[in-house]
Amino acid sequence: MKRWLTLIGVVVVLILIIGGIKAMQVKKTIEGYAAMPEPQSAVSTAKAELQDWSTELPVVGSLRAVRGVDLSTELAGLVQNVSFRSGEDVREGAPLLQLVADADNARLRSLQANAELAELNVARDKLQFEAEAISRAGYENSVATAKAAKAAVDEQRATIAKMAIRAPFAGRLGISTVNRGQYLAAGANVVTLQQLDPIYADFNLPQQQLAQLKVGETVKATIDSFPGTVFEGTISAIDPIVDTDTRNVRVQATIANPGQRLLPGMFADLRISVGKSQQYLTLPQTAVTFNPYGETVFVVVKRGEENAPDPNLPAVLAKNQALDKVDADQRAADAAKAAAAKGEKAAAAPAAAAPVDPNAPPVLVARQVFVVTGPKRGDQVAILSGLKAGDEVVTTGQVKLRNGSRVSINNAVVPSFDANPQPKDQ
Repeated sequence: MKRWLTLIGVVVVLILIIGGIKAMQVKKTIEGYAAMPEPQSAVSTAKAELQDWSTELPVVGSLRAVRGVDLSTELAGLVQNVSFRSGEDVREGAPLLQLVADADNARLRSLQANAELAELNVARDKLQFEAEAISRAGYENSVATAKAAKAAVDEQRATIAKMAIRAPFAGRLGISTVNRGQYLAAGANVVTLQQLDPIYADFNLPQQQLAQLKVGETVKATIDSFPGTVFEGTISAIDPIVDTDTRNVRVQATIANPGQRLLPGMFADLRISVGKSQQYLTLPQTAVTFNPYGETVFVVVKRGEENAPDPNLPAVLAKNQALDKVDADQRAADAAKAAAAKGEKAAAAPAAAAPVDPNAPPVLVARQVFVVTGPKRGDQVAILSGLKAGDEVVTTGQVKLRNGSRVSINNAVVPSFDANPQPKDQ
């Protein structure tokens, strides 16, 4: 029996020793966690600043020549002479092409001879009519014959004129494959002629934006062929009818093209100035997070300021927070009553925080703020309410944040903040 008691005593002692060791390990683990510094999230930030915004409507359009035609022959014939070179600039009325017109010129001379003879007959018949040698009907027949002969001459001259092609206006010629001696059928295409300065930009806008447009508004165009170059013009015409299928209205802008670098058919990015310049608080678009309740940003503040009232807090969230506070207060009151009924002491108040070193740097935390956003341009977004100038706002790294999260600022890499970004070839 004594032997069993000794064995049990040894087992109890071993259990106490092992329990003590484990307790010490748990205590050290807890102390280690307590001694660990508070985790921080690295973020990049930008300060909300006021910038001038010109009210602009971004659209896309196509360029079109003010005057442009595909020159073609009206009559069939052989090419006698080609008086232009592909791609050259020509003046109005410049001869471009001549068809063989030898037979037509010969016929013209024949008709001119008939017309001259008819005029002589009129003069002779007039004298005879005054002498009452012929009747009035005979004289009037001679006059009609002379007029018909003259009309035939004019008709033949018009036919000969159709054998030549001249530039109807000044412009630049396209590429032509017509050669001397080639036979051209009636209506055959000879060459294109385009007037390049100025040039039109055609685009469409929804009918909702029609009230913002008026003739004379400034238009700025950018072309991917000329990065960094802005071509300026004005709205010159607004179509008086709205397309019933798309509910869009067609608009025409006239853009100066003194260097004739812009060509018809080019794609253009256009911005239309539709109002006076305004100042907005401006942030990178990456700073704004969208969720079902609205747009939010994270503002970097000192610890203790993260729970300041948010004037833009949605009513649903404000109501939920109020209900949560009421529930928490009710649970605390119920716990106090239960403790009093059992004769227990109420839970002690939390110990006062350790004094803060006035020379220590402030602890920075994230405060979630609801904002109202306005227009966007490039990489920028305007903030209408919720922030003030100078607020430091998180621009990247918001995914790992919540209200009160400690942050460290690292602006070694920041998002683009360009009002008019341009694509770059990598």
